[in-house]
Amino acid sequence: MPCLNSRGTGNISHKCITCHPPGEQQQPYFPGLTRGLVAVLLYWDGKLCVANSLRTLIQSRHGKTFTLDLSGELVALTTRFTDELMNQGLTKRILTLVSEINVTREFERLQKERGLGNEKHRKEVSDLIKECRQALADSLFSWTCQSPLTKDDTLALIAHLESVTAQADGSLDSVNLALVMALLYSLDVSFVEQGTEDREDLLQALPLLTERQYVSAVHSRLMDGQAWKLPGLQAVCRLAWALSLRVLSQLPQGSALVEFTEADEALADQALLGDVFLFMKDGILGCETFGHEEFYIRRLHSLITDFLALMPMKVKQLRNRADEDARLVHMSLQMDSELPSSLRKDLDHLMILIGDFYSKDPFGLELGLEFWCPTESLQHTSLQGSYLGMALQRPPHKQVVLSKFVRQMGDLLPTTLYISYLRMLKGLANGPQCAHYCFSLLKTNGATHSEINLQILKKLISQEKNGVSGSPVSWEHFFHSLMLYHENLRRDLPNPDAAHYRHPPLRGITQRELEGLTSFLQLLTTIITWSENARLALCEHPQWTPVVVMLGLLQCSVPPVLKADILHCLAAFGKSPEIAASLWQSLEYTQILQTVRAPGQRQAAGIEVELNEIESSCEEYPLTRAFCHLISTLVESSLPVNLGAGLRVPGFQPYLNFMRDSVFLPFPTRAYHRQAEKWEVADSVLEVFHKLLRDYEPQPSDFVQEMVELQGEQVPAHKPPGHSIMFHLLNDSPMLALCLSLLEEGVRQLDTYAPFPGKKHLESAVLHCLCLLDLALQKEVVFMDLLRESQASLLVSPLEQLLQGVSPQTRRADHIVSIARYLYHSSSNPEAAFQSAKILRRIANYPNIQMRLVGDFTHDQSVSDKLMAGFVECLDNEEAEEGTDKEDDSEQQKKVARIRHETQIHILNLLITSLELKTPNLALYLLGYEIKKPVSSTNLQDPGVLGRPRSCLHAILSLLQRGTEKRSGPVLTQQAPHLAELCYQVIYQLCACPDTSGPTMRYLRTSQDFLFSHLQHLPFILLSEYRISAAMSWLMKTAAIELRVTSLNRQRSHTQRLVSLLLDDQPHTQHTADGESGMEEETRSVSGFLHFDTVSKVRRKLLSVLDAIDFSQDMPELLQLDFFERTQIEQVISNCEHVNEQGHTVCNVKLLHRVLVAEVNALQGMAAIGQRPLLMEEVNSILQQVVERNRVRRSLSAKRHALQSWRSLVETLLTACPADLIPADDRQLIIRDLLLDLHDKVLSEDAAGELMPIVAGAVFTLTAHLSQSVLSEQQQGLGLEASSGFASIANSALHLILRKLLDFILCTGGGYQRLRAHLYGSLLYYLQIAQKPEEPDTLQTAGKAMWERLTAPEDGFSKLQRENLAIIESYGKSLMEVVCRDACDGHEISRMLALAVLDRILSIDRQNQWLVYICNSGYLRSLVESLRQDDAALQTLLTPQPPLLKPLYIYESKMALMTRVAKTGQGAVELLRCGLVARLMECQVFDMVPESDVNSAALMEFQGHINRFQRLCLSLLGCLVGSERERLLKQVEIAAPGDSAERREEMEVAMQQVCANIMEYCQTLLLQSSAQAQFSICLFSPSGSEPAGRDGGRADLSSTLPSFSSSRAPSLGLVLYLLKNSAADFFRFHQSHRQSLGKLQSLHQLPPEELKELCQGLVSGPGGVEKISSVQRSLLAKRRLVQLINNRAKLLALCSYVIETCLFVLWRHLEYYLLHCTPTDPKDSLIPGAGLFRSRFTDDSFGGLQASGGRGLSLSRVSQQDLDLLKSDMAAGFGEALQRKLLDVEGLYSQVRSRYTFIQALVRRIRGLLQQPKS
Repeated sequence: MPCLNSRGTGNISHKCITCHPPGEQQQPYFPGLTRGLVAVLLYWDGKLCVANSLRTLIQSRHGKTFTLDLSGELVALTTRFTDELMNQGLTKRILTLVSEINVTREFERLQKERGLGNEKHRKEVSDLIKECRQALADSLFSWTCQSPLTKDDTLALIAHLESVTAQADGSLDSVNLALVMALLYSLDVSFVEQGTEDREDLLQALPLLTERQYVSAVHSRLMDGQAWKLPGLQAVCRLAWALSLRVLSQLPQGSALVEFTEADEALADQALLGDVFLFMKDGILGCETFGHEEFYIRRLHSLITDFLALMPMKVKQLRNRADEDARLVHMSLQMDSELPSSLRKDLDHLMILIGDFYSKDPFGLELGLEFWCPTESLQHTSLQGSYLGMALQRPPHKQVVLSKFVRQMGDLLPTTLYISYLRMLKGLANGPQCAHYCFSLLKTNGATHSEINLQILKKLISQEKNGVSGSPVSWEHFFHSLMLYHENLRRDLPNPDAAHYRHPPLRGITQRELEGLTSFLQLLTTIITWSENARLALCEHPQWTPVVVMLGLLQCSVPPVLKADILHCLAAFGKSPEIAASLWQSLEYTQILQTVRAPGQRQAAGIEVELNEIESSCEEYPLTRAFCHLISTLVESSLPVNLGAGLRVPGFQPYLNFMRDSVFLPFPTRAYHRQAEKWEVADSVLEVFHKLLRDYEPQPSDFVQEMVELQGEQVPAHKPPGHSIMFHLLNDSPMLALCLSLLEEGVRQLDTYAPFPGKKHLESAVLHCLCLLDLALQKEVVFMDLLRESQASLLVSPLEQLLQGVSPQTRRADHIVSIARYLYHSSSNPEAAFQSAKILRRIANYPNIQMRLVGDFTHDQSVSDKLMAGFVECLDNEEAEEGTDKEDDSEQQKKVARIRHETQIHILNLLITSLELKTPNLALYLLGYEIKKPVSSTNLQDPGVLGRPRSCLHAILSLLQRGTEKRSGPVLTQQAPHLAELCYQVIYQLCACPDTSGPTMRYLRTSQDFLFSHLQHLPFILLSEYRISAAMSWLMKTAAIELRVTSLNRQRSHTQRLVSLLLDDQPHTQHTADGESGMEEETRSVSGFLHFDTVSKVRRKLLSVLDAIDFSQDMPELLQLDFFERTQIEQVISNCEHVNEQGHTVCNVKLLHRVLVAEVNALQGMAAIGQRPLLMEEVNSILQQVVERNRVRRSLSAKRHALQSWRSLVETLLTACPADLIPADDRQLIIRDLLLDLHDKVLSEDAAGELMPIVAGAVFTLTAHLSQSVLSEQQQGLGLEASSGFASIANSALHLILRKLLDFILCTGGGYQRLRAHLYGSLLYYLQIAQKPEEPDTLQTAGKAMWERLTAPEDGFSKLQRENLAIIESYGKSLMEVVCRDACDGHEISRMLALAVLDRILSIDRQNQWLVYICNSGYLRSLVESLRQDDAALQTLLTPQPPLLKPLYIYESKMALMTRVAKTGQGAVELLRCGLVARLMECQVFDMVPESDVNSAALMEFQGHINRFQRLCLSLLGCLVGSERERLLKQVEIAAPGDSAERREEMEVAMQQVCANIMEYCQTLLLQSSAQAQFSICLFSPSGSEPAGRDGGRADLSSTLPSFSSSRAPSLGLVLYLLKNSAADFFRFHQSHRQSLGKLQSLHQLPPEELKELCQGLVSGPGGVEKISSVQRSLLAKRRLVQLINNRAKLLALCSYVIETCLFVLWRHLEYYLLHCTPTDPKDSLIPGAGLFRSRFTDDSFGGLQASGGRGLSLSRVSQQDLDLLKSDMAAGFGEALQRKLLDVEGLYSQVRSRYTFIQALVRRIRGLLQQPKS
């Protein structure tokens, strides 16, 4: 026991220095204390822990009194260990320490060393020291309860007790009480009477029986004549020893100890001389802690009952002595002499002891039952004696003796014992069964004595007549006496107006009678409080009429104390509602409180006068307190509306006014003889206010001024009392001001940490004040809404604004701060802290108040620290416990634990509410964020670091972190799921809010490793299903944010750790702590951690979480109603629904109950009354059904939330995390697992439909990612090598996914169309997988013969596509029906997607089964017909402000589908049959053109535009060839240097495309103008010169082209120039294509530099290529080469097309100019229309050209010279070299690509034209 060394306290400074380092670590847990002061606390706390451990070990021993539920081995172990300690002298050590450790002495030492801090610190240190001593004393007590002490130890204990002194009030302190009880237990042998199985073993171990020296030593020590410091204590020990000896003498073993056992009588006499019973009452019962320990109570009970049962002769002597003394007293009174000095009051003390001892029963043991022996056979099994409830079994001897004692003591009772006997009966009547027995005793007593003259009875109480004869104690006697008093005193009733009423004479009752009456009333009160049968029997007794007599006595002039007891008694009667109703009327009738003034009466009468005149002058207020207690009881039972009707305005208002204006408001200013009474008065009146407001529900009728008729005139009626209280609390009234000042006073008193009189009542009054404020805040919204609607002339302000008013005491607006300071006292006042948290939470809903609150809370640093510490202390509390229901508050401890838990819930809700409001708010302050600087600049630290105080965030994290290091996971999720849910929600909100996200996530990641440690325990064990799934939801949402943030910030190791935790299917190994492995190694581990090997797999964390979400939901059955109408009930239920704080729609069960009960009560007639029980039963079943519905809704909502969070986590993992963290093959397998599991869950029969939309969304995302992953993998060229089928994911898995997807679509049935939109999207993504990706165009494919193509093996894509189609077709018409129905009708997005699905399926459906179905079932015709509606919708889109573009998208989808259908012959026929063409012709939207005045000028201008457009198109050609093109490409490179290669390629393709388009346009114009060249139009002028500067620097093309102005057509030389350039480009591109193809075929042999160069275009950022691995590098190079090859193939196709069209245009023009054109010479110029034609395009350009018979486009005169020059230029340009080149192009490309060889034929024709001799 080294830590219990008391000498160490002398060297306390040294000890505290050793506590300094832990003191520093623990300092944040003790705000406001220095580390030295913390060290002092830790030092004593350490000692206390050792002492407590010792006590626990000793309590677990095997022994005679109690057992803990422990295993036998453990008990044997502790017994062995503690025996060793005891052998080493534990008892003496404990006694030494108890003597040496002393609070005063320790405080002196600490004071010297400056080891004491503020009041709280002093209180805590003193409590620790006291608890230390107490734990040591309790250890010894626990030992003696189980095992006897040795001789030496017993003597040491007796020696210690010899020197014990009492406290100031004569009682023992708790430590000495424990030691006294230890001695009493060590001398106890009563257990031998219990026939337990180990009785023999225990007897063997008892030194009283086995050691003669032990008995001898103890006996001589106790018989020793030397007086102890406390003689009473010596007497108790002697009595206990005497009783033990008496028991021993009755045992066979006791014969050896006969010399000692014979001394028991002498010892008992000595004990009685030492006033043993008086000391027991004052010294032992007087100790505060006596009632806290059940075994103290049991031992004292056995001591008292053993004395009565084992020493009956002694008891008889006591009675005889008492009778003798009564005679002596009577004689001395008769002779007026002094009382004799020899009077003993032992029996008196014994009775009072019994009364006091049994009147308190904190554990509900009802030990007093042993005094009652049931004489009559009892009807009720519950009302049986303590002999195990066996009605036929004879009661034990002891019980018979005790009940005889009770009865005999009441026989012929001397007057001196009368009051004591009544007090004894009052104690023995404490408890439901005891009260019944006592009631029966008094009833049977009355039967024998009823004939005695009643007048004598009155005198029997006093000592005026013959005091020796006994007084019967019976109801008969009591009530007749009461009636006589009433008769006597009523004659003396004073006139209320008489002046002498102020000091009424006490003529009728002497002091002794007063005590007798008081005792009787207290006994009556006790009996009727416990026994309802007694209450009703007495109240309804026709002769006694106790209520009437008592109310009569209240009107008489008797002392206030007696009136108070009468009122308490009436309150006990008022506990029965049936009595309460009549009691109200009697109270009003007797005008105890004067509510009706008689006309002409000058002053008030009744209780008001008593209060102001008598009680105030006496400075004692028993009557007022009793009156408040009576009203409080009656208000709870019933509150009659028509109270006082006929005499005054009916209602409770006069009582309320009296209590408010005469009792409550003046209470602080009155004088009090006993200080505690001040708070008792406040408490009793506030209790009434609290009950009235609690039961008040604002109704519209409260705000309408109703009138009542009173004595012929109309007067305003009273409002309900709750309304009046609400009105006073919602105004700046004296009542509110007093409540608030009471709260300030309360917190000021609590801050002193000192005991003061009335502390308990002050705390209770404060609690009532807080409850009043809370109720007012709760009801004010409805109250003010109703007030507004009623337009009544009442003025009220919201309470939350009134609370911001200035306090008169402090001159600051700190009411809310005062309320919040109660949280700081949560350890001593949990209920006040709970109400305080509730009020703050209600106030926190108002954003404008939050800003001010932050200022108020932080204004004063010391107050701010206290408030923070208060909030943290409430959250940190480890005693909090989540209670299942409030009814289970049987134990105080459980109740407190539940209250502490509720406080935590309110504080967390306060934080959650505040976080949603703008900054600064309370939550940020309480969670430790910056409120004076930007929130994002906060640097969160562990408590104590950089002086950081411990904040609510730290408290929340420590709550959540408990148990995370163990396998079972966070303790909170199992013990308090609701609390866990809210904690996780706060963390999520902090991470989700942009301001707090950065600091929070940094702190959680670095200091706490929060997410990883919690995610590894997912899924949590589901105890409270929806609470836990909500907790998991918030955690998963937070994890999703973390993954996104770490990915964005490139914190790769963090992301990787979480990803592997969630997705890994290998058993988890410990990760390396440093995480700084090399790049290659990391890549290897990333790709390695997910590989699917044959080793044992574990279920992926994400899938386990999905498993934990239960998709099934048991739905409540339909209501079975006999009386109510179902539809109406459903309507009422929906009217009672509201959205609660969590956002769930639930039904307000209390409101529904009120509505239904009101409905039942409104029924009239006898039939309704007869059926009432049945109706109420049905109401009950409706309420149970609604409760069940609420539960189902909450459960479904939680599941939805959990699934939504799971989905967001999955989507974040797949989209936000770097792709290379999950290799492509694993990614596909993960998605496969997720998809299959999701489908399995949602397709199970009992899956709830409410969860389907979320699942559909998740399926859509997953399928999109699967498709993307497969496609990207194929692009990297891995796809088709896999033997198992398609890419990494086997075909069988893909087929399974498709089947599940189609099942899901079908199971959604008719409803859920929006949900199917997701599924159609998924299906489209899925079908996309089988689309063939881009392949390198080798230009060889066309060269294969048709046979080769037909016999080629089927590739993977076609195979998968074929299998997909087979699966789709296996679903037959049911699937077709659903898709077609969705395509024709419903939500726009669903229709578009259904149309797209149809389009996609039709494209792969070679058998045309779907097409046949669409046509035959009429869906195609329906689609065609719907174009009419589309036409109207599309027309609205052409208005200046068009609505949404939905109709356009739907129209496009339809047209795409019809185009797809029209591509097959069968489909085209069907579309024509459906009348598509006619329907399209009817569409008016195509005729809508911009409005304009169609006049000739406008038409000409329009034609001019088109003319210019065509000229511009042709002139563009010059810019897209030769050096001009190079210049444009260079410009592009300069503009975007980063990605130049790809941009250049795109530009090249675009330019070639433009050239091809223009040349095709020219060709089309030529062909459409005429089939023969002689009638064709001319687009190019007959000039063969080419643009200059094609090889040199940049030249101005427009100047070098012959007369290339806007009025002229471009020359034919341009076409030739384009032809040459295209031929040259063709060979350049062909060469590049061949090289890239070669590189692709020998990719693995390429040098690294070349690979890097290829990758450069695909990797962004400087040095990007260096970072990627070699495998990835070759994949990227391959992708780049395929890009290049396909780009060149496109360019080659375009070049060859341009060459063909150029040749055609050239040939057409040359044929016209050289064969058909008539040259225009000057001599022919007057002949009109001979050769020159100026034509103009009209809008139908070709028609116009033909109509005008024109030949060209603005051609000037063509002379013969022009034609000759053209011929020679062309012959020069179109030389042998060019012709050879063109034929090579055909050889290389065109013959491969198509069967037709245009180039050769055209070259031959052009050559022929140019070689023609001149005609």
